[in-house]
Amino acid sequence: MKKGSILRERSYKFAVRIVSLTRFLQQEKKEFVLSKQILRSGTAVGAMIREAEYAQSNADFISKFSISLKEANETDYWLSLLKDTEYIEVKLYDSLFQDCDELISLLVSTVKTLKSKNS
Repeated sequence: MKKGSILRERSYKFAVRIVSLTRFLQQEKKEFVLSKQILRSGTAVGAMIREAEYAQSNADFISKFSISLKEANETDYWLSLLKDTEYIEVKLYDSLFQDCDELISLLVSTVKTLKSKNS
């Protein structure tokens, strides 16, 4: 994975947004359980992409991207739950959801491509 890759850059920017969201939830809303869940999954997306850079094998490389996809999907769940429980406003949700959804689309495409090349 190149330093300038779209997935690498977008997942990092998304993680920064998730950290800011967590700070907001904890400081302003006094919410500590859901915020820790979304912090864990939302930052894991990019962490797994970065981890894939030093994968030990092709199977390990694909596995890291697959885990990143699962973490992005989990983050989507926490975002929906935060919106539906009124911890975040719809406007903030829409913005974060769009970023998350784009990451999911990129990851789905990447995982499919990697799997087809290795089958």
